[in-house]
Amino acid sequence: MGFLSVLSMAHKWTAERTAPGDCVIDATAGTGVDTLALAELVGGKGIVYAFDIQQEALNRTLARIQERIASLREAEARFTDEPSVSGRNEPAVRRTSAGRARLAEVRLVLGSHADMERHVDPDLAGRIAAVMFNLGYLPGGGDPSVITEPSSTLAALDSALGLLRKGGIITCVLYPGHPGGAEEAAAVEQYAAALPQKLAQAIVYRQPQRLQSPYLVAIEKR
Repeated sequence: MGFLSVLSMAHKWTAERTAPGDCVIDATAGTGVDTLALAELVGGKGIVYAFDIQQEALNRTLARIQERIASLREAEARFTDEPSVSGRNEPAVRRTSAGRARLAEVRLVLGSHADMERHVDPDLAGRIAAVMFNLGYLPGGGDPSVITEPSSTLAALDSALGLLRKGGIITCVLYPGHPGGAEEAAAVEQYAAALPQKLAQAIVYRQPQRLQSPYLVAIEKR
C-alpha cells in the first residue's frame, strides 16, 4: 500500500487536531490546495487565513475556492431536485441539502507569513488550531526565483507557535531539492529541535533513502 505522501500526512495530522468551527492558517497559499483542504475541514463556521506574497498565488487560491463552491452548489441543486420519496403508508418526504457541510470563510492576505500576527484577529490569538506551511516556490508556472527564505520562515514559525492553542499543530513541508531549499529545510529542523519540550514536541517525517525529496516537520504545542 505504501506510505502516505508528505502532503497527505500533513493533512492527516491537521485533521486529527481540528474541528468544525476552528480558525486555521495557511501560511503559504500557493495554488490553494491546503487552503481549500482547511476550508473544508473547519466548515461553514470556521475561518481560514491564507497568506502569500504573490498576487498570482492568491488569485489561484481564490479560483480554486470558487470552483469548489460552484461544484458544491451544483451538487446541492441536483440533490434538492431529486423526486420526493414516500412509503406505502408514509407521507412524501422531500430530500433536502440542509445540514450539508459548507466551506469556511477564507481571508486572503497579500503579505509575508512572517507578519501573520498583525493580520490575525487579536481575539483569535492562542486559539488557532493549525498552521500549514508548504515552502519553496509557486509551482505551475510561477517564478522559481521567488522562494520562501529561512529568515522570514523562522519568524513565521515563531508567530504561528504564539498563535496556536494548546494541542494545536504546525505542519511544514520542506523542499531540499531546489536552490536554497536545503538551507531552509535545515534551518526549520534546527528550529524544531531547539524548542523546549515543555512548549512543544516536534517530529520529522521523511524518506531517508531519498534525501532530496520533500519531507515534513510537524510541531505540536503543549
